[in-house]
Amino acid sequence: MSKRAFLSWLALALFILGLAFAIRTWRLDSAAGPAPAGSTMTSSAAPEAVHEGFLYGRVTTLEGLTYEGRLRWGGDEEALWGHTFNGVKTDNRWAALAPAEALARPRPPLEIFGMEIDRRPRPVDLERLFMVRFGEIAHLEAGVATVRVTLKGGRVVELDRHEANDLDDGVRVWDRARGMVDLGSRRIRTIELLPAPDPGAIEGGFLHGSVRTSQGVFSGLLQWNRQDSLGRDELEGEGPDGRIGLRFGTIRSIARHSPESSWVTLLDGREIELAGSRETGEGNRGLYVDDSRYGRVLVSWGAFERVDFTSQGETPTYADFPPGRSLEGIVETLDGQSLGGRLVFDLDESETLETLDAPFEGVSYSIPFGRLASLVPAGRGVGGSRFARVTLVSGEVLELEAAGDLGEQNLGVLVFAVGSEQPEYVPWSEVEEIGFVGPPEA
Repeated sequence: MSKRAFLSWLALALFILGLAFAIRTWRLDSAAGPAPAGSTMTSSAAPEAVHEGFLYGRVTTLEGLTYEGRLRWGGDEEALWGHTFNGVKTDNRWAALAPAEALARPRPPLEIFGMEIDRRPRPVDLERLFMVRFGEIAHLEAGVATVRVTLKGGRVVELDRHEANDLDDGVRVWDRARGMVDLGSRRIRTIELLPAPDPGAIEGGFLHGSVRTSQGVFSGLLQWNRQDSLGRDELEGEGPDGRIGLRFGTIRSIARHSPESSWVTLLDGREIELAGSRETGEGNRGLYVDDSRYGRVLVSWGAFERVDFTSQGETPTYADFPPGRSLEGIVETLDGQSLGGRLVFDLDESETLETLDAPFEGVSYSIPFGRLASLVPAGRGVGGSRFARVTLVSGEVLELEAAGDLGEQNLGVLVFAVGSEQPEYVPWSEVEEIGFVGPPEA
């Protein structure tokens, strides 16, 4: 057989196999049939009322099937409206408005036998992460190469489908008619996020509490190990009698006992040392705390000391996340200029719902810009502190490290004066202070 004939035969065989698979999947996906390929399903005698703090929505598959109900990403991960959806943007729409020299960085010269042969600047990394709370999303649409995220205010952000993003983990749906179904990411066409139609109670409740750290106490909704957020989720580890799993709803407190273990106090007063898992030692990825003062903080295992759980606390609903507004303010420069208007911070953030991300001593802050009154980069202002100074609309002042959005890699600020479509560009190194204007985020 010639090579051309072989390739033709192979293409035909692959087409027939693909067609057979598509027909089989279509048959399996009938509403009354068993779980579709790429999913698992369990039945439920009657739909449960869904607490309005839970993620809820309508998922449509590539085959045209629709599932509606409570949602949880990755099966056992993001479950609440305040949790964040993450991805990588396909491009930077603001870069074209910055001068070319702002998009390059000097690099050490390349030398051969003592002769410099290359001093060209290297282009800056324009890849930008996308992070937004689920309560701020209206619609997700999965394509072959992109994921289109439509925010409540109408803005559409395109994410790279081939980069790591939360859609890759798939979605679990507690469908009101069919029971629980796990949908793989490649079967999903669209997800429409909606408020729960008939709010109900929740067994075990949500995880609320206060986290004690080396730099203070943070209180609010919690995600232990960046994952567990419900009272019926389990903390696993090796106890004195072997491996056990404890429902968070039965736990009063958890304290770091050693780098590799935690001391757990139960509601009935019993105390247990747990070790041997990434949840209870150095492998722990940290605790998210939705602190009402700051937005969201991530407490690293190194900064964590103790968490005390409480049954009291507010759990935001879908309606508690209003659409974002354009970011506006006044940029004061080192040479005495004062430029006001619509802002694009770090050639990326342009709305109040987007976050300023920076760490301080093991705690990473993600503060919505709508909660900021002003910021002064490190090394500026009276005394030239090595820390950046961030003032919140509440009047509280935070010192944050010159890292993340406040580090030297910041690409500067675009300022669109009122009525102008062409911005002024201010390099980060020339920013003296930024004052943000407008009503604080609700």
